[in-house]
Amino acid sequence: MPDDKIEIENVNTPGRTERVDRPKYQAMRQALLRILPTRAPGLTVADAKQALLPLLPDELFPQGKTAGWWLKAVQLDLEAKGIVRRAAVKPVHLYRSGPG
Repeated sequence: MPDDKIEIENVNTPGRTERVDRPKYQAMRQALLRILPTRAPGLTVADAKQALLPLLPDELFPQGKTAGWWLKAVQLDLEAKGIVRRAAVKPVHLYRSGPG
């Protein structure tokens, strides 16, 4: 049986990893990278969430449940990997910086 967990990083706590549900992580990652622009300033986190909700599979995120938590977890992991960056504006704006 394949492992259904994946290790993720957190840009705010370098060197520390967490094991999370692989299907939910991958679904959120795919949706987030699909909607984020490749240039700053990008999208606010709230706008990103609204844009990606329709892309999430309902069997993993029924009615968008827990999408906010997963968005933050994937965002921080992709920031740690250099795939997503924050623009130098307030509130937080995200954009793609790497191949993903």
